[in-house]
Order: sequence, then C-alpha cells, then structure tokens
Amino acid sequence: MLIREARLADGRRRDVRITGERIEAVAAAGSLDAGANDDVVDADGRLLLPGAIDVHVHFRQPGYPHKETWATGSKSAAAGGVTTVVDQPNTNPPTVTGEQFDEKEALAADSLVDYGINGGVTESWDPDSLLSKPLFALGEVFLADSTGDMGIESDLFADAVARAAEVDVPVTVHAEDASLFDESAREGDAGGVGRDADADRWSAFRTAEAEARAVERAVGVAAESRARVHIAHTSTPEGIDAAASGGATCEVSPHHLLLSREDLSELGTYGRMNPPLRSEARRAAVFERVADGTVDMIATDHAPHTVEEKEQGLWDAPSGVPGVETMLPLLLDLARRGDLSYERVRDLTSTTPADVFGLPNKGRIEADADADLVLVDPESPRDIRGDDLHSKCGWTPFEGFSGVFPDLTLVRGRVVYERSGGDERFGEAAGENVRT
Repeated sequence: MLIREARLADGRRRDVRITGERIEAVAAAGSLDAGANDDVVDADGRLLLPGAIDVHVHFRQPGYPHKETWATGSKSAAAGGVTTVVDQPNTNPPTVTGEQFDEKEALAADSLVDYGINGGVTESWDPDSLLSKPLFALGEVFLADSTGDMGIESDLFADAVARAAEVDVPVTVHAEDASLFDESAREGDAGGVGRDADADRWSAFRTAEAEARAVERAVGVAAESRARVHIAHTSTPEGIDAAASGGATCEVSPHHLLLSREDLSELGTYGRMNPPLRSEARRAAVFERVADGTVDMIATDHAPHTVEEKEQGLWDAPSGVPGVETMLPLLLDLARRGDLSYERVRDLTSTTPADVFGLPNKGRIEADADADLVLVDPESPRDIRGDDLHSKCGWTPFEGFSGVFPDLTLVRGRVVYERSGGDERFGEAAGENVRT
C-alpha cells in the first residue's frame, strides 16, 4: 500500500509505503512512486496517526459474553482507531493461572486488532504458572473491590509486586483504599433506577482521598521491590501527583477527563464507575495534567454492561462504561478545537504507551515500525450516538458529544476498518499477542 500526501501529527506532509506488515518508507509528500501492485490511498492532507494503544479494556470473555466479546470489542476498537488493546483479568474465571491465561488467549483469536493479556492476583492465584506466560502486565491488581470482587489485602499485594519484579513484568494497579470510603453516603434513599438514580452518592461513597492514599501505598511497595508500577484510571489531581512523585506512570480515562459529578444528574447509574466521577474542579485539574505532560497516557477502562443491568438502583447497578471506540475520536475533536495538540494526542494514545510497556515496533510512523495506522479527516466531526457504535452494550456516556472518527484503520498493514460516506467495512480477525 502507498498512502500519499498524508499530514502527520507534527504538521509534516508525507508519503508512507507499506510492505507486508511493516512501514517500508516515510518520505516527503509526492516523492514515492506507486508500484504496479500498490493499493494507493490518496490522503489529500488528511491526518495520519499511529494506531492507538488502549492498555485498559474489559472485553468480558470468558464469562460475560452478553456484555462484550473479543469479536465485538475489537470491532469497536478498530472503528475507533485503536489497533492494540490490553484485556484485564476480572473475567469468569479470572485470569489468575496459566491455564486460565491459555483459555483467554484462545478466545482472543476472534480479535481484529492486536492485543495483550494481563494476569490477575487473588488468594487463589498461581504465580508460577501465570508468570511463565507472555503477560502484558500483572494487573489490574485491585486494592479495592470492583467488578469481579478481586480486591486483595496488603501482604498479598506486596508479595505479588515482588514476584512481578523478579521476572521484570510491570504491575498495573487499581488504586482505591476501601478504608477511606464514606459509608454514610450509603444511608437513605438513592432515588429511582437508571438515569433517575442519585448517582452522586457513588462519588461521595468512593472518596477522592481513597485514591491518593492507595497510590501512595502502591508506589511505596513498588519502591521496596524496585518494581515497575503503572496506576490505572487516575481520577484526581492528587492521585496523578502521587504517581508522578513516586516514580510510577499513570493513565486517565476519557470519562474522568471529560465528565464530572455535574453530569450525574443526567447519567444516573450509567455514570457509575470505579473510581467514580469527581468534582468539576478536580476534573479540570486532571485535564491540566493531561495537557501539560504529567499524565503519561489515556486508556479507556472500556467496561461495558447491558442497558438492562444499568437500569437498576444505584447500589445494585454494576460499575463501568464503554469507551474503546470513542477515546481517539473525542481526543481528536479536542485537538480540532485547540484544547490539545495533535502531537499530544499521538503521544497520549500511542507513542508513550508503546514506550512505557516496551512495544518498540508500535506507536510511531517510521521505517520498520508495524503498519498500525489511522487515517482521519479532522474537519469532518460527527455526533457520537450509541446506536452507531459497535460495542455489544449499545450505549455510551458520551451521547451527543462530537468526535473525529477514522476513515481507515490498519493493523500491521491489514485493513481492519474502512468508512466511506455512510458505508463501513471491517476486515478479518487477524490480531496477535504483542508479547509473543
């Protein structure tokens, strides 16, 4: 394939030649000639980015295929410009043994995009068999219960971090300290079901202080073992600052970047997630840290649940929102409006995740890199609608937001998604484990 006259994130115009799975050459626009068998794509100044790497998704298999599958989740990823996903261990059974890793990897054969698989930690985990597998990371290690009830105690956490450090596997941490949850928020009536529920109670219950304290604990344990620790879905400026000062990397999810407690009156239980939405002041402070480089990456915590499951009372509805298809479109729309640079979007979604997690062939547009590429027209945004998305759950917390969606998504040179006018085309499942 030859992509002509593409604009890169830094503004340069380039031709890009792809041979097989890799980028063969990147040269000045108009300088590469098409071969007899080349598929020529005229970018005409559209923006070409390295495919996004989402280091935090829950594709729900095995155990919960009614919520999502590797086929539907990866389809959603491809349509959103995500070319690599990393699945978390809180499935059923949880991915805490080598055998359970193999079971999940067999299901991942349905993926359109490349993937990593994280291993989890519970009282019944088998570190010897699990750590012998090609894990992307150990984690999401839960310091408080979330979907799957995988919260663990301090001694087990310290042991797991030490075991991971011995084999140089990074550790991804869900950082909340349950001892700082405000139980008084659970008293009294929390309203109706679904969007009528008083979901602000959830934010009051799982306090902002609980996150910062847990991040401090995680980086302290990591320092003792000289382990590489990454903090998942930081939702507060205090948590971000604690990660940065402690030498850990961190991610922010799109919902913590763009939504706050002020949105919960409309979202209800559809805005219940862990950690919860924070105050508008904290959200704005998180955005500042994303823009200025303190935050390392954006990751979605794509955690789909069905409408029927969300249409319950606040204390019964499950936590989590979908996001893998809307992450890059939302960020590109922010760049279109001047709130972030395109270079910052590239780094947050692709280059830095590749660097932090050791994926040398991904996250960049240069010769010999994997041809994971996304072509978009920043001047053609469209409204986000749950009915248009490809996740099995069929809804989004970003209904009505503006997004810049891909025209073309490639994974190692293969077309996995193409949109022209109103027509869409998906490729075949060709995803591979990035650790093998």
